[in-house]
Amino acid sequence: MGDIHQTVSTRERTAELVALRESVEAGDAAGTERQRAKGKLTARERIQLLLDKGSFTEVETLRRHRASGFGLEAKRPHSDGVITGWGTVEGRTVFVYAHDFRIFGGALGEAHATKIHKIMDMALAAGAPLVSLNDGAGARIQEGVSALAGYGGIFQRNTAASGVIPQISVMLGPCAGGAAYSPALTDFVFMVRGTSQMFITGPDVVAAVTGEQVSQNGLGGADVHAEISGVAHFAYDDEETCLEEVRYLLSLLPGNNREAPPVEISEDPADRSCEALLELVPADGNRPYDMRRVIEEIVDDGQFIEVHERWATNVICALARLDGQVAGIVANQPMSMAGVLDIHASEKAARFVQLCDAFNIPLITLLDVPGFLPGVDQEHGGIIRHGAKLLYAYCNATVPRIQLILRKAYGGAYIVMDSRSVGTDLSFAWPTNEIAVMGAEGAANVIFRKRIAESDDPDATRAAMVKEYKAELMHPYYAAERGLVDDVIDPAETRAILGRGLRMLRTKHAELPARKHGNPPQ
Repeated sequence: MGDIHQTVSTRERTAELVALRESVEAGDAAGTERQRAKGKLTARERIQLLLDKGSFTEVETLRRHRASGFGLEAKRPHSDGVITGWGTVEGRTVFVYAHDFRIFGGALGEAHATKIHKIMDMALAAGAPLVSLNDGAGARIQEGVSALAGYGGIFQRNTAASGVIPQISVMLGPCAGGAAYSPALTDFVFMVRGTSQMFITGPDVVAAVTGEQVSQNGLGGADVHAEISGVAHFAYDDEETCLEEVRYLLSLLPGNNREAPPVEISEDPADRSCEALLELVPADGNRPYDMRRVIEEIVDDGQFIEVHERWATNVICALARLDGQVAGIVANQPMSMAGVLDIHASEKAARFVQLCDAFNIPLITLLDVPGFLPGVDQEHGGIIRHGAKLLYAYCNATVPRIQLILRKAYGGAYIVMDSRSVGTDLSFAWPTNEIAVMGAEGAANVIFRKRIAESDDPDATRAAMVKEYKAELMHPYYAAERGLVDDVIDPAETRAILGRGLRMLRTKHAELPARKHGNPPQ
């Protein structure tokens, strides 16, 4: 009697596996066309653009949900709407998860969340950056509170990984409700105009509660978050450019907080003279100029990536290389509000300083600041506590720190912007520097008020007193004579001097007092 069971060979089983994988990777054709109609790429196409060719290793490709009710038991697609794994960017390991909008609209359920938790744990254990490619409809309503608990697990892991590995959120579709909090917990948020939105409550809820009528993009589109709210650090016109910039940013970051950022030697000479700076920056402190031009002149090959370029534009935060070494640059921007510090600029710079300190990126601070912005709205908005955030960030930073004063450095803003008194390692100034409690005109009005008021010619007396104050307390060498700056330098030598300073400080080691954590101003 013959065997009623047919033996299936390993080769046949392997062929089944290959066919299954190919089917999963191809995905739903109709869903792909819907993505195309919206001007969006598929999750796998995005991963291919982000990672080095052929480097992606997927995890839990065949995972399926186990939920039932509301018809879910009849629909159990493999991957459960999220693709997870790791690959390389310029040869360095990067972990990634990408919502697949073609499956349940990328909505998060229990199995979906468990996959994300797993890849986040792997990234933290391996000490490598994590990139999330977000394109999802929020929690999977059919799974109820289990989906919400999945978000909680993501938030907890975002927080545990904060300051340990770089975390980058790339918004490539909708992100509503509690889902928006995960990107807010990460280090950088990228958005694409027209196709990505972030909001806690959507336009329909806003209209029902407040009566305000607004579109999805008007409420939480890329330009809104890049210019108004400050939620997005970068905004681009298309996914390809966006993902290329994510790759560039990763090339400037270390894998984790125990590593130094990668060094990339440039053919741009470390001791290159910057003669153009003598013309770029007017000696007259009241004349504006573009600080970006100064940064271009100083850094390797004139290349840098600006963080929050269109939000709080009165301060510039950028990552660049100087003599091959990555540095974070914080600089006042005289072209915007005369470079004054206000609530948003303080918040922007403070978080950037904290980021650089967390990931061993030296800090260069370029000063041309007339002070903090005066006004009732600023005081009532909490400029004291917001300005203190920047002060706290600098005082708490243990990475190499260099301060350079180009022109004005007045009052508390001078102290806050990494002055010698709050711990900068090196402080330099150009011969156009004016370091003082306040501008000469304001100081003369205070100190010589009575003399000016009693004078037969108040205007002439005021002018004379301004000149006297400048000569006594605001000449270019006043701070150097008192050891508050290490040297007054030729602007043309700026690149060479900053580079030498960074090389010397590469072996800096500083420790903070033992504590669970500080309690920074909020």
